Amino acid sequence: MIETERLTLRQFRESDAEDVLEYLRSPAVHCFYCMKLDSLEAAQDEMKKRLDDNLYLAIVLKESGKVIGEIFGHPEGTAPEDEVQDTFSPCWMLNLNYTGKGYAYEAAHAYFDYLFREKNIRRIYAYTEDYNFPSQRLCERLGMRREGLFIEFVSFVNNPDGTPRYENTMQYAILKKEWN
Repeated sequence: MIETERLTLRQFRESDAEDVLEYLRSPAVHCFYCMKLDSLEAAQDEMKKRLDDNLYLAIVLKESGKVIGEIFGHPEGTAPEDEVQDTFSPCWMLNLNYTGKGYAYEAAHAYFDYLFREKNIRRIYAYTEDYNFPSQRLCERLGMRREGLFIEFVSFVNNPDGTPRYENTMQYAILKKEWN
């Protein structure tokens, strides 16, 4: 569990299903469409899957206990066979009703600090769509540098004619020595 002034980052609980359904019923950006949930039962099933993952955390308002988003990811090495997994690519998502209040920065900053200090991660990188300006600003506020723009990098949704809609994706990164 990670605590900030206004938030708690903790593992998910089965009782979080209703709050999670609130923001996963209609994900704000295409990269999260694969996580879309259509019912409370689907959200309850999803919570059961998340119970044991200590790097997949709920973003919870301390004041009310409401889950307002999530932050997650997994470590990786520089090559698939690497034993040392010192690189991390986090993703974050916030309920649109709670954006613009600094919660995403507060959660991501605490998570990055945890990864660098407690998990000894060497490098953190993040992908964001070229149209997702709030996520780009968040990366920059976290001290991340823009490393590249991948043109028609990936597709998460289809065009009306059924063909893949490829998205331009930006990559941001920060090293542990830059965080310190």
